[in-house]
Amino acid sequence: MEKILRKMADPKYQEMQKKIIPTVDPESIIGVRTPELRALAKEMSKSSEASAFVAELPHKYFDENQLHAFILSGMKDYETCIAEVERFLPYVDNWATCDQMSPKIFRKHKADLLKHIQVWLKSDQTYTIRFGVGMLMEHFLDEDFDLKYPKMVAKLCSEEYYVNMMIAWYFATALAKQYEAVLPFIEERKLATWTHNKAIQKAVESYRITPEQKEYLKTLKVKK
Repeated sequence: MEKILRKMADPKYQEMQKKIIPTVDPESIIGVRTPELRALAKEMSKSSEASAFVAELPHKYFDENQLHAFILSGMKDYETCIAEVERFLPYVDNWATCDQMSPKIFRKHKADLLKHIQVWLKSDQTYTIRFGVGMLMEHFLDEDFDLKYPKMVAKLCSEEYYVNMMIAWYFATALAKQYEAVLPFIEERKLATWTHNKAIQKAVESYRITPEQKEYLKTLKVKK
């Protein structure tokens, strides 16, 4: 697999990724662009090649982890997919792999997915927690929204930047989609100060928040 990936590498993209993904060893980044990795994952999934590849953990290269995430994202069988996600999560060591792993099949199995999310949120692994919050953001802010979900996220207490950034992102998105229901979490300062202010910043940057809402949210920022 390394030979295949190196043939697809883009040196400029490699250098850019080294700068924006600081939690991984720079030497592990080959530099294959996302569209090409997605295409390769799709092609591999047409044969047993994908199954053989995902069975091999841990991987040596960041790009292999990305490829792994894209293969899981395209899996058609839910039981196989959720089992493989559970097996892969302990090896996820960066925000990109975490955030780009989004199995489409999850949307058809939300009740069971929620059980896994509740476990992920209690993990001691940064990117397992981040993935759990991401799945709540992706699948439970629209027709399946319930106040118990932002409550779950607001209760998270972490010193990890990549967890807190996802919490902020979650609440910014929640404000865009469920403004009236979620606003009290900001008004009542249910989040840690940094996360609270970052959520407001991201919400104000969103085109889905009205100008009036943005002006009000700015008044809720906490001075350090």
